[in-house]
Amino acid sequence: MVTLPDGTSLPSLGQGTWYMGENPQVRDKEIKALQLGVELGMTLIDTAEMYGNGDSERLVGEAIKGRRNEVFLVSKVYPHHAGLDKISKACENSLKRLGTDHLDLYLLHWRGRVPLEDTIEGMEKLREEGKIIRWGVSNFDTVDMEELWNTTNGKNCVANQVLYHLGSRGIDFDLLPWQCEHNMPIMAYSPLAQGGSLRRQLLNDPAIHDIADKYNVQPLQIALAWTIRSNNVISIPKAVQYEHVLANAEAATIEITEEDLSRIDQVFPKPTRKMPLDII
Repeated sequence: MVTLPDGTSLPSLGQGTWYMGENPQVRDKEIKALQLGVELGMTLIDTAEMYGNGDSERLVGEAIKGRRNEVFLVSKVYPHHAGLDKISKACENSLKRLGTDHLDLYLLHWRGRVPLEDTIEGMEKLREEGKIIRWGVSNFDTVDMEELWNTTNGKNCVANQVLYHLGSRGIDFDLLPWQCEHNMPIMAYSPLAQGGSLRRQLLNDPAIHDIADKYNVQPLQIALAWTIRSNNVISIPKAVQYEHVLANAEAATIEITEEDLSRIDQVFPKPTRKMPLDII
């Protein structure tokens, strides 16, 4: 479990929905996958107004119909909708598509040209109106977090969602320690890498295979369990296949030993210097 600054406990594994809702042929499958994930304890569902131009939010709305109170619902606002004059409308549109009257967490999707002061003020107003319970940010590097923290009401931010997986460990150098120090969890998107050679490496690396065999699980389950090893990270993998949802849920129960974590560090080393924040 991961604890938010307000004391709310959340499962270390939630569900991502990037690219969901875009293909009508797999819509029912995607809805069932999300519902199964909730039943298996992955009750945090993350979406965004950007995903499929709202289609992902509509899909999530359908999946959680009649079970809204079981779900911790997260959505994200476009940077160009994050000004005082637009954020309220953007949030209302998201709520409409999701079929709910409030979000548990509303994130600024990435930093744009709107001053942080305006976005924070807009978020605080939404919070006062009960349309959102909490707010946070996404794709913010350490310097952005410092600036946010030192802006009026910036300390009310409860989370920062960034790319984090074995092949993208830059945040281990400074951002993750900063977040831990400020009692603010990281949400890890694409925790299994999106595809290509990196994902193949996660699947094919002999050391990861050895460790997976030892725990009697799949290599990607080890990679996913690794992201949540510290209780300061909530990972939000996306899964549509029934067996992938089951595998993700099972990964939450894997406790990797210090010895095996050291072996993983040898294959996917910790950064030894500041790295630019990876964004996809």
